[in-house]
Amino acid sequence: MSKSITVLIDADSIIFASAVTSDTILDAKDKMDYKINEVLDYLSSKYTIDGFSVFSGSKGNFRKFVTDTYKANRRDMEIPEHLSALHKHSKEYWDAKYTYGCETDDLIASAWYKHSNEGKNVVIVAIDKDYLQFPCVMYNYNKKEFIVQSELDALRAFYTQMVVGDSADNIKVCKGKGKAFAVKLLDPLTTKYQMTRAVYELYKTFYKGKAELKYRETFNLLKLRTNVR
Repeated sequence: MSKSITVLIDADSIIFASAVTSDTILDAKDKMDYKINEVLDYLSSKYTIDGFSVFSGSKGNFRKFVTDTYKANRRDMEIPEHLSALHKHSKEYWDAKYTYGCETDDLIASAWYKHSNEGKNVVIVAIDKDYLQFPCVMYNYNKKEFIVQSELDALRAFYTQMVVGDSADNIKVCKGKGKAFAVKLLDPLTTKYQMTRAVYELYKTFYKGKAELKYRETFNLLKLRTNVR
């Protein structure tokens, strides 16, 4: 008997890709539906899917109140013509879950946390590296690969982000300190306390008396919520 899994699909990237590569809304819907079905078919060939949920869209992200620079680099981006219609389609056809006040990532992280605590084997379907801050199993449908994060892997992934920031979301932290520096800093460390202390000491060298404020701001921007309902 194959292993049973609960599947959580982050459809935001699928929707965006389908929108930008399609001339008509019918074509966009077909591409989106095909990709989701393709993922489900592939996973069901390896596991028994005892349930799946699709997640799509959010409004009123609290992070934009933490700092007005959050995702400011996206303000002038052109919105694909069919994006809104695809989000509507995801809700009508796939019963996609959405949220207010945070992001799709937070809603999925909360579902992962809930199902995992219930003893279920959860697979997050996504291409977003932010989920790797959790000891989860993620299926990257673009690369067609599974990533299995241990507790230690997850700690290092998150604190690496605390060092290098996130250019996609316009989170700029320690200028000139990239992933190679973060690996050298964090690889010898094995506990949350050690990593917190090491990163905070780094912030002190950059931000002096404002280190605590900057640390808290960056933490609140990067840490996904697990209590969204």
